[in-house]
Amino acid sequence: MSSFRVRGGAQLKGDIVPQGAKNEALQIISAVLLTPEPVHIHKIPNIRDVNKLIELLADFGVRIEKTGEESYRFTAEHINLDFMDSEVFREKASSLRGSIMMLGPLLARFGTGKMPRPGGDKIGRRRLDTHFVGFQKLGAKFSYDGQSGFYNINAKKMTGTYMLLDEASVTGTANIVMAAVMAEGTTTIYNAACEPYLQQLCRMLNTMGARISGIGSNLLTIEGVEYLGGTEHTMLPDMIEIGSFIGMAAMTESEVTIKNARVDQLGIIPDTFKRLGIKMEFRGDDIFIPYQKHYEIESFIDGSIMTISDAIWPGFTPDLLSVALTASIQAKGTVLIHQKMFESRLFFVDKLIDMGAQIILCDPHRATVIGLDHKYPLKGIQMTSPDIRAGISLLIAALSAEGVSTIHNVEQIDRGYQNIDSRLRALGADIERF
Repeated sequence: MSSFRVRGGAQLKGDIVPQGAKNEALQIISAVLLTPEPVHIHKIPNIRDVNKLIELLADFGVRIEKTGEESYRFTAEHINLDFMDSEVFREKASSLRGSIMMLGPLLARFGTGKMPRPGGDKIGRRRLDTHFVGFQKLGAKFSYDGQSGFYNINAKKMTGTYMLLDEASVTGTANIVMAAVMAEGTTTIYNAACEPYLQQLCRMLNTMGARISGIGSNLLTIEGVEYLGGTEHTMLPDMIEIGSFIGMAAMTESEVTIKNARVDQLGIIPDTFKRLGIKMEFRGDDIFIPYQKHYEIESFIDGSIMTISDAIWPGFTPDLLSVALTASIQAKGTVLIHQKMFESRLFFVDKLIDMGAQIILCDPHRATVIGLDHKYPLKGIQMTSPDIRAGISLLIAALSAEGVSTIHNVEQIDRGYQNIDSRLRALGADIERF
């Protein structure tokens, strides 16, 4: 197990380039199974979850060539479906929640797929019903083997249909889209997720020969095709990493420029951090965060307390709620953070309280933060990262704290942030991995 030792209080300064989007990568890389032709993907982040998925594809027989520092060419011409019956597959697939994204492509191209219960963050219930109900509506047969812990899905033939999703699940929508692109007839998906990453997947599939319309809306129409070909694709910068850097700059009273941020794809993320009082300037596609000794949380027009909550796109992404909460600690004013989607995601705040933050955890979904306005620094402590987003939030708190903090289990952070320690050292952070 790796740990970070962080000596806080240093002001950061310089440019930082966001990695390719983790959540997009898991969808895009899974989609290479849909074609025997080469698929060339750029801006792939060097993070644990993505590397595990690439390794899993190699085990299936996908030929993988590294063509650049962040570029890979995948050729899924010869796939060994028997690999799904191996103990190696069970072990690797169950350790990665993103492995579930392989089921749609396997079902579409080969008519079969199986997956052990996937792992991932312990942030509360993350049900998979939407995926399998969608597959069933396309004509697949689903079964769950409680003894082996495997989900099984099979279809000799899939037929397009209308479906109204019970939730606008991003991974669920992506999986169903990938299953439907080669189904016979037309599939209509209502209440579909419409995150930029899902839009990217649909556009890539269209360049491969798919016929998907309604991209960017919650109503997708897919006309099935018999064959998909190869393509080339470049992923968006990671919006979660961009939001993390915004919060980090404010908390550490730093001056940071986030380069090549694709501001047009960030939705209300910048405006949400502006509501916390954090100033920023858009310089083309770069975001400049100036030094701020003080930043003040806004109130609503009627004077009531500011509330920041997560919502499906184009609402505020739940993956940044932990960062917004942490950035609020040194703001002036009070904010209510409402995490609607996951009931265990706010439990990391006890570490922030131990550091000196003024936070009232109202219930598993809501926390009230009373900002310290940089009048009282946080103090360094020992802590353990419970999940990716809590981990980066604890790191942000440690960078702003007085004294030394030790963060254990930083493999959780590595799952979502590539080389984060060396990249932050380049900005002046005093951080050591051991």
